Amino acid sequence: GRARRDQPEPADQAAIARPRIGYSGVIDERMDYALIDGIAAARPDWQLVMVGPVAKVDPAGLPRRRNIHWLGKKSYPELPAYLAGWDAALIPFARNDATRFISPTKTPEYLAAGLPVVSTSIRDVVTPYGQKNLVTIADTVDETVAALDTMVSRHGDSPLWLRRVDEVLARNGW
Repeated sequence: GRARRDQPEPADQAAIARPRIGYSGVIDERMDYALIDGIAAARPDWQLVMVGPVAKVDPAGLPRRRNIHWLGKKSYPELPAYLAGWDAALIPFARNDATRFISPTKTPEYLAAGLPVVSTSIRDVVTPYGQKNLVTIADTVDETVAALDTMVSRHGDSPLWLRRVDEVLARNGW
């Protein structure tokens, strides 16, 4: 809920232009790095803000573009200030054995922050969040860019969507 209120911008995010598409969590083998790189290449005017520690992958192998910002690990109390400065959130997980049974808690966290979310077709995101039209499911670069394009252009313009999000989250803990 703190992410829905105006907050001082974290110093390492303050100079990053908008729109900002964010991810927070461990940066590891579960991520679809080709998808991240493809989004950044397709929309160089968007900024991809990646917050979290790098684990189980070589940091040198992460996609490097001027509009991808790897900000590193942050403490949990710091995260709302980062999320408050994003225009949309991304769950860019690969579809593989590492994500077959994953249930990302970042989905309700992003929604609680009032952020529109695009996720790859991770089973526990598709059901229930995708089925309830609270999260947009997209697996390709083109699908993801199209979904984010819509979200970025109307961010904050959907009180009905936010009310539905709050109703679902009020009935379900994580």
